[in-house]
Amino acid sequence: MRSIRALLTASVTIAALCAPLPVLAQDQQTLADIRQELTVLHVEVQRLNRELSTTGAPSTNLAGTSVLDRVTAIEMELQRLTAQTEQLEYRINRIVADGTNRIGDLEFRLVELEGGDISALGETTTLGGDVEGGSPQTSATQTGPTEELAVGERADFDAAKAALESGSYQEAADKFAAFNAAYPGSPLAAKADFHRGKAMDGLGDTREAARAYLASFTGDAVGPMAPEALFELGAALGRLEQVDQACITLSEVGARFAGNDTVAKAEAEMARLGCS
Repeated sequence: MRSIRALLTASVTIAALCAPLPVLAQDQQTLADIRQELTVLHVEVQRLNRELSTTGAPSTNLAGTSVLDRVTAIEMELQRLTAQTEQLEYRINRIVADGTNRIGDLEFRLVELEGGDISALGETTTLGGDVEGGSPQTSATQTGPTEELAVGERADFDAAKAALESGSYQEAADKFAAFNAAYPGSPLAAKADFHRGKAMDGLGDTREAARAYLASFTGDAVGPMAPEALFELGAALGRLEQVDQACITLSEVGARFAGNDTVAKAEAEMARLGCS
């Protein structure tokens, strides 16, 4: 989870999104649903743990007719093992990042369902404990030309974004939802949630759009999409006539991202809503 201040903002937003409106029964999550999700996470962690066990004797062949041949073979084997280790490290980091985010979300919903004090929640402990030398989420949230993406990840994201830009909002919403399901912990997850919010806005589903913007912001509260996601969340709450919550959320844009271009838009929206 984020800081207490972020959690307070999120709790106000969740309260607004859960205000009495006609909803389908299947949207109401029960304690049993949360326990089931925790069980699934436990199974995934156990599967990851089994990968640390050996499967048999090593099959490395370092034979050669000369010392030079053997040295060359050792160098090639070291390169192979280094590459494999980096791939496994990246995969584990993504699993840890996604698992930590899911557990934090479950903790929040569990406290909310049981009527506990959401503001008392601290930051979620990293799944598997802290990693020496830096955060295990570094490679999972890294952006820019050096970000690592799974095969087809960028293509699936671009296809969903193309559907959004062409005005095919339902197709875009479905593709962005499928993207986050297929690539949990993706460096593009916050962008996917944000664009899914835009698609839901295009469909006129303001409530679901607000949920998508919230997911984008809480997924990466300091990332490049965070200011815009927080602004769009506040604007959506305003359209849902949750003016008090909208004003609180929009004021957070300036408090968190002073100097960002989105601050001016947030101030304009606050003026339109008559925020004090």
